[in-house]
Amino acid sequence: MPTIKADVKLSGRGIHSGMPVNMVIKPSKKPGIFFQRVDLKGTKPILAVFDNVGDTKMRNTTIGDLASVHVQTIEHLMAALFMAGIDSAIIQIDGPETPILDGSAIEFYRAISNAKKVGKNLKRIIVRRPVQVCAADVLRELPLSVRFKIFIHNLISGRKSDGFVRLSPSEKPVLDITATLVYPEKIIGRQTYSYSFDGTKKSVQDFIKNIARARTFGKFSEWEYLKAHGMGRGADETNVIALNDRGDGTLNSVFWPDEFVRHKIIDAIGDMFTSGGFVIGKLESYKGSHAMNNLVLRKLFSDKDNYEIID
Repeated sequence: MPTIKADVKLSGRGIHSGMPVNMVIKPSKKPGIFFQRVDLKGTKPILAVFDNVGDTKMRNTTIGDLASVHVQTIEHLMAALFMAGIDSAIIQIDGPETPILDGSAIEFYRAISNAKKVGKNLKRIIVRRPVQVCAADVLRELPLSVRFKIFIHNLISGRKSDGFVRLSPSEKPVLDITATLVYPEKIIGRQTYSYSFDGTKKSVQDFIKNIARARTFGKFSEWEYLKAHGMGRGADETNVIALNDRGDGTLNSVFWPDEFVRHKIIDAIGDMFTSGGFVIGKLESYKGSHAMNNLVLRKLFSDKDNYEIID
């Protein structure tokens, strides 16, 4: 049960609420990453595992009940905890979502790694049989009215709901991730990026150097719509790559031309860590999403023949 040696304090604002939020990551002797809403009296800590994920429709991963006690946008923090090798912590937070900081995982990782780690390696979850989910699986769970809106949006934007996420066995003790984005916007187009994590310092350094700074992104013209629907109120040029209305450029600079798909690697790592450990296998994400990441974990754990756990 690796944990941190000292408290880690982080403050910022939520990307959706736009409200200030303070967070303290505390050492724990109990296995698991728990979120504790300290602004709500008498609430129990929420374990950050796949079957506690209550919502993914707001372009993030939320644990708990969206209608009551919950914490949104945990994926960047979860990715940083995974890369730092921490699987035991209590995260006290005074709001409904983690601070967005710069829109990436780097600030989370630096703060956590500075607190240093105590304990052994992460629990390993070995994928024994392939499992796959697709966009249609996600759509089937949505109300008919929502599906119709997605159909109209795709028709106007030129996008297709043909994505999938697949987990399959690996011959090596690694998590191999290949993510592909396909967007009609020229600045993105089709992008593919692969990353392999084997638990060594080299693979961690690869993440820090080439992935951790990749920020979330969105179209500037969509911001007003999002804000009107309670989303993106904390988004600005300091934490989001803003695509221009033509889709052929950005309103702020990028670290890499394919920063968009590199950010999807962060999302995938964070979502996979809601498995409760280090997933050993190959993860292929084609136009993937938080919803598909969660569904593929649910499918993996639905049959004991699909996986093996090694503490």
